[in-house]
Formats: sequence, structure tokens, C-alpha cells
Amino acid sequence: MNSVRRAMPLVLLSCLALAGCSSTGSASDNAGAGRNGAPAAGPSGSVRPDESAGTIPVGAGPQKTYTVQKQPPAGSCHYQYTKNKEPLPDRTCTQGATSPAVTQANLARTICRKGGYTKGIRPPVSITAQEKKLNAVSYGYKGSLSDAEYDHQISLQLGGDPNDARNLWVEPADPGHQPGTGVNNKKDPVETKLHTAICSGKVTLAAAQEAIATDWTTALQSLGLS
Repeated sequence: MNSVRRAMPLVLLSCLALAGCSSTGSASDNAGAGRNGAPAAGPSGSVRPDESAGTIPVGAGPQKTYTVQKQPPAGSCHYQYTKNKEPLPDRTCTQGATSPAVTQANLARTICRKGGYTKGIRPPVSITAQEKKLNAVSYGYKGSLSDAEYDHQISLQLGGDPNDARNLWVEPADPGHQPGTGVNNKKDPVETKLHTAICSGKVTLAAAQEAIATDWTTALQSLGLS
């Protein structure tokens, strides 16, 4: 019995030594990882600037100087169409992106302020004209660019990012549009109604952004605004 008792500490020491080696190896294999091997969060669980707490990416926001943004590869984006033949963007290319400068808490100082907000943050035509041509190649758009709008999927008046490539697409004209008559689409009035609903407190900023990014043709109905 005494010999068994004397042997026990040796066994325990051996087990502890093995456990220590195993633990060290595991930590080395998963350096910088959290539970289940997931990447560890940054300081205080911070989120990267290009990540959104919801499903919509967050862009860089308004810039003092804009640069031409890289577009998806040629032919990699494919238009979607509703039953009524209204054009929708390819969500893998154009899922929308919000501006970090616009929040629910500062609406009165941003998109809902008197005197307007979008004019001072809109990228210049010298930038967007180049992006529009490149994006047309991404989508395989063959029509006249003068009849297509280089559209913010989440418009600036809804807190969309001004120049994030994920928030811009060459939007074809609506069905029945006469070629050569310029840009005219039904998405713009939807954006205006959503803006009014946000600023009047009928819907939240996030809800409106999610609705327009999902499908502009059903955005008003999904929020009970039509």
C-alpha cells in the first residue's frame, strides 16, 4: 500500500509535464486565434473599419480627395432582373456599403440637416466617369453610358458610402426607356421616400439601408411605406 502511495506523486508529475507540453503545442498551433480556432478579436473586441455590425459593409466615408477605385474583373458581375424587368445589381459585386460618418445618432447633422448633405461629399465627375467605364466592363454593359446611371446602391441621402466600389454600379435604364433620352429610373423616387421616412422617424437608418441594399423594388413595401 505504501509503495502505491509513493508512486502516485511520480505519476501526477508525469501527467502534469505531459499536459504542459500539450498546452504549449496547442497555443503555438493557434497563435492569434480565439475559440474554435477563430481569429482573435482586436483590442477590446474592436471591429475592423471595413466591417459592419450588420450585413452591410462599412466603407471609408467621405474623403478630402477621391481616387479611382478598383472595379471587379471584366464580366464577373451579372445583372439581376425582377419580374417587371427592373434591373438589380449583382450582390456579389455590389452589396452596398454604408458611410461611417452617418449614424442614427447624428442624422440631424448629416443626411437630415437643412441645406442638404450630399453635395459636399460627392466624388467629382472626373473620378466617377472613369469608374463608370470600368464598372460597365465589370457588368458587361453594352448600352449607351449616357442612358445609364452610375448609381449608389445605398444612396448618399441614405448614408451610403460615396466612393466604395461595393456601393456603385452602372444601372441600366428602366424597361421602355427610349435610347438616347438620358438617365431616367424609378429607383430615385424610392430613395427619396426612404430619406423622408428616416428623417421623420418612421424607420431607422439601418432598416432603410438594409431594405434598399436587398432590393430597391420592394424596399418601401418591406418597411410598410407603400
